[in-house]
Amino acid sequence: MNLHRIDLNLFAVFDAIYTAGSLTKAADVLCITQPAVSNSLARLREMLNDPLFVRTGHSMTPTPVAQNIIGPAREALTLLRTSVQQSHVFDAANSSKSFNFASRDLLEVSIMPRLIAKLQTIAPNVSVTNFEVSRHEVVSALASGSLDFFVDASTFSDPHLNKQKIASDRFVVVSRKNHPALQDGMNMETFLSLGHVNVAHRKSGTGPIDFELDKLGEKRRVVMRGQHFLTVPSTLVKTDLIACIPFHLAKHYDLAMYELPINIPIVDYCLYWHVSADLDAAHQWMREQIIEVAKIYNPSE
Repeated sequence: MNLHRIDLNLFAVFDAIYTAGSLTKAADVLCITQPAVSNSLARLREMLNDPLFVRTGHSMTPTPVAQNIIGPAREALTLLRTSVQQSHVFDAANSSKSFNFASRDLLEVSIMPRLIAKLQTIAPNVSVTNFEVSRHEVVSALASGSLDFFVDASTFSDPHLNKQKIASDRFVVVSRKNHPALQDGMNMETFLSLGHVNVAHRKSGTGPIDFELDKLGEKRRVVMRGQHFLTVPSTLVKTDLIACIPFHLAKHYDLAMYELPINIPIVDYCLYWHVSADLDAAHQWMREQIIEVAKIYNPSE
């Protein structure tokens, strides 16, 4: 028998006929027409090479083959129904599910610790993993299920993804404390004269800081270019360099903080997920937790 030809709907009809003992009654139970039941039975008879039921008076009597397979068929249908029902309910308190994230430093430093603290209380066996995924691989990773969530600036876009804004932030300038050139604070002249650590995920190209400076006909002096904001503090405390980083990261470090001498638009961060996971109960639950713990993120606080 070719397993690729198996249609589980046929076994649901088979179970209904076996239980009801009549095509008409089976049709009523399944809320379909009698011809549809007859057609399904004909297909199953052909597939299993057995009549399955023979007419005895006004009822359908199962053959030995039908009697042999009814038990396993019902077990399989029950398992399938249970799985479908469970997919619509997520028991967080007893679940040991693991969720995979790909995010920049904002989530890992500012939101993830709050999320973990909450999960330890309401879902102690649920775990999360945050790892790096190239932007061009994000959609395929979300589609395959190897990745559950992606967090990035709101500029990321794809028709196969849903997104929701979870936080906003602003850039500030940071330096080591007691920086000799910043005793009188930060101004444009000082900002341009000092060496900068620039955080970017590409080898070259401009970001929002350089874009705004370019509009003013100015250019900063980038001494170091790195991939992660988390490497900035250890560099600044050993040098006279400065850096522009999101406020909600800067406030975690023992660094001096200054407002930018140029106007930079507020940065919105979004939670992204694949459309195929939109109605998944576990996925919906985790989205709610993330959104809840991220509510505190206001650019001015």
